Amino acid sequence: MPAGGVNFEILSRSFLKVAEEAAIAAARTMGQGKRKHSDHVAVEAMRTAMDQLAMRGTIVIGEGERDEAPMLYVGEKVGLGGPSDLEIDIAVDPLEGTNLCATGSPGAIAVLAAATKGGLLHAPDMYMDKLVVGPAARDHVDLDAPPADNLKAIAKALNRDVEDLVVIVLDRERHVKLIDDIRTAGARIKLISDGDLSPAIAAAVRGTNVHAVMGIGGAPEGVLAAAAMRCLGGGMRGRLVVAKEGQLERLKKMGVTDLSKVYTEKDLAPADDLLFVATGVTEGAFMRGVRFFGGGVRTSSIIMSLGERHIRFVDTVHVDEGSEVVVEF
Repeated sequence: MPAGGVNFEILSRSFLKVAEEAAIAAARTMGQGKRKHSDHVAVEAMRTAMDQLAMRGTIVIGEGERDEAPMLYVGEKVGLGGPSDLEIDIAVDPLEGTNLCATGSPGAIAVLAAATKGGLLHAPDMYMDKLVVGPAARDHVDLDAPPADNLKAIAKALNRDVEDLVVIVLDRERHVKLIDDIRTAGARIKLISDGDLSPAIAAAVRGTNVHAVMGIGGAPEGVLAAAAMRCLGGGMRGRLVVAKEGQLERLKKMGVTDLSKVYTEKDLAPADDLLFVATGVTEGAFMRGVRFFGGGVRTSSIIMSLGERHIRFVDTVHVDEGSEVVVEF
């Protein structure tokens, strides 16, 4: 077991509560059309729950820089901070898919990843060109190859036809050519409005009918996806994309000089031991959304540990104090 594995195993139960609290808070705003408010309550709930944990945590991917976010900003210290507590780096997205939550659409989740110090890439808040696949195709894809070639490789690895594949792509103008190339190759496309992290996880879980995620999305979400891929055995390729003024200078300050570098899941989440926790806010491919009922709340989550080599699907009923609840299967 990697150093710190026992502590991580104990912390996994606490991290589950952190993700659940954020998901429940966000779900109470579901469908109200106020994405910023949904994100705000999720951030507050996650921050409050995180500060109750016995750890010395540092946010390495969060809600932005300190001057942009009041809490869960990059560099913020979280946890009780006892001298004997485990020192860890944490990547968070209290509400991945803010628009999905605001509109009541599927796929919104609350998510975090934790690793021993230095175990997660400090990805800047910018775009990343991403290609995510499941375990079978992990070593058979190339970010620089045409989509048709990658689709053939994925199909071969899965022992099926290209026409059987489903590829998730963000519905953005920048993806017009990518979408056309995928359709020309014969694969099917599921366009999503927001939130490419949940589909990335689904690509590595058999039975979700998602076989790949392609296109440009957020780099911070890419690191979270990479952490999940490490636990699930999936594969990822990513390249940072400069799209705004000032980003190139910021990358140079961070020591990133090779913009052509293709990162793998191990480059983005290199830790020997890491945790990944997510809770569904709205309905998803492998996690149900938060469900409220008289006297309680029901949540659906996934916990993954690289050190322990386990993936747990957790269905939790949270009973309100003093309530007499009949729990149904």
